[in-house]
Amino acid sequence: METRLQKIIADSGFCSRRKAEELIAKGLVKVNGHPASTGDKADPDTDIITVAGQRLNTVQKAFRYLKLYKPRGYVTSMEDSHSDKLITDLLHGINERVYPVGRLDKNSEGLIILTNDGAFANDIMHPRKHIPKTYRVTVPSKVSEETIALLTVGVEIEKGAVTQPCTINVLTAEPERTVLEFIITEGKNRQIRRMCKAVGLEVSRLKRTSVGGVKLGMLKPGEYKELTAEEMRLLRAAMGKAEPQRKGKGKRR
Repeated sequence: METRLQKIIADSGFCSRRKAEELIAKGLVKVNGHPASTGDKADPDTDIITVAGQRLNTVQKAFRYLKLYKPRGYVTSMEDSHSDKLITDLLHGINERVYPVGRLDKNSEGLIILTNDGAFANDIMHPRKHIPKTYRVTVPSKVSEETIALLTVGVEIEKGAVTQPCTINVLTAEPERTVLEFIITEGKNRQIRRMCKAVGLEVSRLKRTSVGGVKLGMLKPGEYKELTAEEMRLLRAAMGKAEPQRKGKGKRR
């Protein structure tokens, strides 16, 4: 059965659907030796699909769903010539090629979900899903109620780009230190840091503590574990999926 190429690539676990579209647009995807174009379809059972010269494995596979505590100093890219600390280096014992769902910048820490299920990853990252993400943000100064109100309503982080309304709770309020909890439902690049910068706040520490109801829990920096059935249920509920469809079972750490 013919299916759109970006879906086939994502379902194979090679990358997200959005990334697959970029690869197709760059001319890096071929079907039976012929360059593919955006919008093309293929049959994963009979066609030979290559990405940057690498043949795509379209055979049904066991999916992995992990959560990891990304330490500060690590990057979430699969490859980065400017860094020797990749989060994939922390995944000892994981043989499948899993990749991060979304990103945290190098100086941030906290929860990252990883999978080789492209369709699942695409659903979490799709902006229309509005998956809630919670961050613990430390600011080395006092934060006024007026500033919090501005952040809650939405601020302009670049010309023409205004953040959507969010929830902010004050966890700690001291004369020279404030800890805030941000709950946002969008995922612009470095959004929390840019929001704070827009209102004159400096971020000294940023930690993501939950995504779609899945919490960081007792994980320590650098540790990971398989998502539980209940965590999968929470994520699928946040995505508007009625039933969990977990394929495969992996080892815990």
